[in-house]
Amino acid sequence: MTIVGRTDLPLERLRRGKVRDVYAVDEHRVLLVASDRVSAFDVVMHEVVPHKGAVLTQLTAWWLRQFENDVPHHMLSADAGEIVRELPGLAAHRGTLEGRAMLCLRAEVIPVECVVRGYLSGSAWKEYNARGTLAGEPLAAGLVESDRFDPPVFSPATKADIGHDENITVAQMRELVGDAVAAELERMSRHVYGRGRDVAATRGIIIADTKFEFGRVGGRIVLIDEVLTPDSSRFWPADRYRPGRTQPSFDKQPLRDYLDGERKAGRWNGEAPPPTLPPEVVDATSRRYREAYRLLTGSDLPAQGA
Repeated sequence: MTIVGRTDLPLERLRRGKVRDVYAVDEHRVLLVASDRVSAFDVVMHEVVPHKGAVLTQLTAWWLRQFENDVPHHMLSADAGEIVRELPGLAAHRGTLEGRAMLCLRAEVIPVECVVRGYLSGSAWKEYNARGTLAGEPLAAGLVESDRFDPPVFSPATKADIGHDENITVAQMRELVGDAVAAELERMSRHVYGRGRDVAATRGIIIADTKFEFGRVGGRIVLIDEVLTPDSSRFWPADRYRPGRTQPSFDKQPLRDYLDGERKAGRWNGEAPPPTLPPEVVDATSRRYREAYRLLTGSDLPAQGA
């Protein structure tokens, strides 16, 4: 197994995100490589979480194959062997690429996070609990934490490379991207969420909410970045769902819980640098990611390169 905290490759790096690095291949293609870096509360941890990058990449690839016939997307291949055959100069880096690399069409990113909320949770619950609104717009009275939205709520946000994304109204999104693009982003987001929610339900998982990114390739709007992963979505075990409380989840909840405890104890102020993570927290987080992959796809995460 190769554990990857940095993904330095002999290509021009276009962007280094909290987790994912984007490299230029040529004018038409990019290479996305998901590291095992992990962040919480907008702070990147010193430690890495084994298998995390592979879960994000391979689960995204699995979902995109489910949508192959009706959702245009940017993925060309998520198979390291195929990628190395296409880009032989990366052969020496096969261990870094294994499981976590995706060769993609190069897209012009549309600067909006397209969030679909099927349940009232996270920042939406915090705002609703304080003011009865979401992105400043009123919701029905009397909702409790984790209540189901029927139909789901489309709740866009501005994209932020640093710090929090900011919820915006659909009207504000139209001002940013235009009416026609805004309508298509909402339609595609609702469609992908609906398909994903229905598939996950047969596996005993509730997709409480998720966010999508889109870009343009040759004038066509396509789905890009990660799709329906534990980093971009809230996955809840259906058999433990109880409205009126915070739900257990298949994501980095062990990490968040530990950091919450450190803040409450006064040992961390919530900003960088983060505290050192105990090995058991790292291991528990890794197991959560792999379990989400197994439940959704019906198989264990393939072994990674040595």
